[in-house]
Amino acid sequence: MTLRPIRTKREHQAALKEIEALWEAPSGSPEADRLEVLTLLVEAYEREHYPIEAPDPIDFLQHVMESRAITRKDLEPYIGSRARVAEVMNRVRPLTLDMIRRLASGLNLPADVLIRGYELKRAA
Repeated sequence: MTLRPIRTKREHQAALKEIEALWEAPSGSPEADRLEVLTLLVEAYEREHYPIEAPDPIDFLQHVMESRAITRKDLEPYIGSRARVAEVMNRVRPLTLDMIRRLASGLNLPADVLIRGYELKRAA
């Protein structure tokens, strides 16, 4: 296969198959160089054809809480009172810019994920 941009599903599948065959190539070898270039081409194709959307901010926070064993109480320094944390996590109140800044710096979270818009629950 000549190295060139991947434009079709068939070319994508062929590149993936070749990557698998080259996976154990010794570092510094021509095969390893080919593997590296093929990987970059596949990544470019997949970025364009199979984009991954950023997660919902609240779902993301819930995932962070689970993976780091963080409780809602642990979020109080970043979001506010216990009631405020509950409102945010229950989607009654949105994250404010100040909350996002504190969460991003205090918990080392990507602000660009937290700043995305999300649906709030409507008042009954």
